[in-house]
Amino acid sequence: MSTLRIAVQKSGRLNQDSMRILKDIGISIDNGKDQLKASARNFPVEIFYLRNGDIPQYLKDGVVDAAIIGENVLIEKGADIEFIERLGFSKCKVSIAVPKDSKASSLRDLEGKRIATSYPETVKKFLKQYNIEAQLHQINGSVEIAPNIGLADGICDIVSSGSTLFKNGLKEIEVLLTSEAVLAVSPEISDERLAVLKKIQFRIQAVLKGRNSKYILLNAPNDKLNTILNLLPGMRSPTVLPLAENGWSSVHTVISKNQFWEIIDELKINGAEGILVCPIEKMVL
Repeated sequence: MSTLRIAVQKSGRLNQDSMRILKDIGISIDNGKDQLKASARNFPVEIFYLRNGDIPQYLKDGVVDAAIIGENVLIEKGADIEFIERLGFSKCKVSIAVPKDSKASSLRDLEGKRIATSYPETVKKFLKQYNIEAQLHQINGSVEIAPNIGLADGICDIVSSGSTLFKNGLKEIEVLLTSEAVLAVSPEISDERLAVLKKIQFRIQAVLKGRNSKYILLNAPNDKLNTILNLLPGMRSPTVLPLAENGWSSVHTVISKNQFWEIIDELKINGAEGILVCPIEKMVL
């Protein structure tokens, strides 16, 4: 079996989240401090630790077969590279921001103005879409300082919590796109390595489904059982078992964590008792 080459960010939060999901899918990586490449002990995978902005070119050239990378980086530097899975972590926005005391309140107000950014291609496409002319200044790092030193009238950069904008006296006026980590694929990947990647994708899907779901067990009075079952959107249908006490049943099912509190409230209103909620490590459908 061919060894699959996967690129991840060399350092930072995306690196941590990437290594966590690889661990969760059962891939053990032997990597020492400052290593740029490491092999898995129990799976045909090599991990390449690379600068985030360099990964799209490595994918294009076939130096690596796949990558865990922010979708925003693909849009900026690898728009022709496909991804096969959204990973649900490292979520952020690419936004336009201006000084708090600026009269600008929309992108249209930056017509003829100067915008500092690390995402020039993304900004160009967006401005062209709305027929706006602006002067771009490409900056790598510390984009937020540009308005304060008179280099630009606004900036375009990634925004996670918004705290960096606040600290630098900036306000968000436009969101260009939202982003999260994705599993991207090199157009040069071989069929044999693609087969290995599909196995990894299958495992990742099981982990993500587990993270996004809760396993619940509850006791239901039989005279309200149908009403309670209708509230539960289980994988196929809930499991119902009779309890030792007459007139009661035990109900087991899986619900989305996004629906969790609303469903729990409805279950209690309709007579459910002894509701237990358990995390799910992995879920294979």
